[in-house]
Amino acid sequence: MIPSKAKQITLKFFSLFSAVRGYNIIVLVVAQYLAAIFIFSPTKYLREVIFDLHLLYLVLACVFVIAGGYIINNFYDAKVDKINRPLKAGLDSYVKQSTKLRLYFLLNFIGFGFGILISWRAALFFAVYIFGIWLYSHKLKRYPFIGVISATVLTVLPFFAVFVYYGNFSKIIFVHASFLFLVIMVRELIKDLENMKGALANNYATFPVVYGEKKTKQFSVLLLILTVFPIAILLNYASLSYMQYYFYFALIILIFVGFYLWKSISKNQYRMLHNTLKLLLFIGVLCLIFIDTSLLLEKVINRLN
Repeated sequence: MIPSKAKQITLKFFSLFSAVRGYNIIVLVVAQYLAAIFIFSPTKYLREVIFDLHLLYLVLACVFVIAGGYIINNFYDAKVDKINRPLKAGLDSYVKQSTKLRLYFLLNFIGFGFGILISWRAALFFAVYIFGIWLYSHKLKRYPFIGVISATVLTVLPFFAVFVYYGNFSKIIFVHASFLFLVIMVRELIKDLENMKGALANNYATFPVVYGEKKTKQFSVLLLILTVFPIAILLNYASLSYMQYYFYFALIILIFVGFYLWKSISKNQYRMLHNTLKLLLFIGVLCLIFIDTSLLLEKVINRLN
């Protein structure tokens, strides 16, 4: 039976939503705005942040460029995904590769256009970011250490863009970024463990393929131990207010991840740990609303005086 037109359109919509990782982009938009409101601009009123046109252009530029990045990554990983994620690969196949490629260029053009609306520096940043995503998808992800580092840097860069936009160079932001960097790097290593079968079949020299599962686990546990330092520093900031409980919770979860990772041997176990860290990061985004902006504002004023 030939599928109806409505069914075909629905399937193509969900295929594109899957290809651009729509859920990740929604989380990114929420994270950028919450970070802008509660961390980067404590001196501004809520309405000033929400109705800031340049911030909107910045967020939209990130959305379009990152969506394009997911598409080009999906384009290069089509064979790997058929092995590692057969259900997702099946859904993604409802949109032709040629269509995805055209959409990739269109999304990047729109994202770059929003960058120009902000400033030539922003346009240059997004041009470099677009190139970085392509280079990662085409080459870098196939190398063990540089692949993990570049994936982590590319994930953190959208927050760096908002951070530079507001010019808020407070210590708490750098410490928070280091925590984020470490957790995302562990997530990337676990994702590589999860996707080892496809990497081996397609000659991808990822970290677990080159150094083995045991060394990947050891390195991941070392990174998890290092997260204790930014957490300890952050807990000394009174401005965290109720968000301090998130970091206590995060510490417990990361200890669990470390122990469970050491014992894990199957793809499903790695997937569970990968999703656990994704959920932990998402909860962290939502918990930004608990930061006491009045105390951050007081620190900014004292620094200016």
